[in-house]
Amino acid sequence: MVGPQVSELIAEAVVAMEFKASAENIARICHAHPSFSEATKEVALAVDKRSLNL
Repeated sequence: MVGPQVSELIAEAVVAMEFKASAENIARICHAHPSFSEATKEVALAVDKRSLNL
């Protein structure tokens, strides 16, 4: 990943990988709004066709 504020996305991905989180697990986690890490939650919700902003 390359870009401004990408550290938020990397941190989110590392936590998910460490705990072997599923998309459902990620979707259930509270994410700050507005933030780039919130995009991770949106993608996880989209897996089950439940996204709020996509």
